[in-house]
Amino acid sequence: MKSNINIDMQGHVKIFDVDTGEVFVDKPNKIHSENMSRCIANTLSNKDNFTLYEMHFGSDGTITDAQGNISYREPKVNLANDDLYADKFFKNIDTLDADNDDTANNKMEIVYADGSAYTDIVITSTLAYDEPASSDTNFNLSSPIVSQNTVDNSDGQFIFDEIGLKSKSVDGRNQGLLLSHVIFHPVEKSANRKIQVLYTIRIRTNYVAT
Repeated sequence: MKSNINIDMQGHVKIFDVDTGEVFVDKPNKIHSENMSRCIANTLSNKDNFTLYEMHFGSDGTITDAQGNISYREPKVNLANDDLYADKFFKNIDTLDADNDDTANNKMEIVYADGSAYTDIVITSTLAYDEPASSDTNFNLSSPIVSQNTVDNSDGQFIFDEIGLKSKSVDGRNQGLLLSHVIFHPVEKSANRKIQVLYTIRIRTNYVAT
């Protein structure tokens, strides 16, 4: 007799205004099976890197026609070198990393109850009032920020319609594997808004004896 353990991973994204509680996005997301399997194997083997590391924000997940109708592109979760359609800005979510300067609002937590067949990774990423900053050359991938579908180059102005999680890489920032991707109706980030993303990955195992 042999035993098999099936691993199922599901993602869910909630984006909301911290001050008002207004919810902009509340939907499931796609997991990149190939890249995620590589990260699981490397992490279980105690290899450096390959852990969850960054949350990336992009601005080309949707298409708006001349009449204002919005269509949604397919999430990119099929090829090993997949990336966001237009990666514009990212936040570090590793509380032990020097790039993370606000570990209270950009972090990962494990949620588990004894006897459960699943464990949740709850990832929090927060865009402060002045983020993205137009002068930032580390995390703002398209500085000046005016190129991010905005009307001016003021700090804190940003329109995004796609988010992806990336792994840590030996090559440094923004070099990891894309592990998940979600497309949604464009969200406008203004300087008077503090926006938070709760990104949950549920890992479920199912033991089957054969």
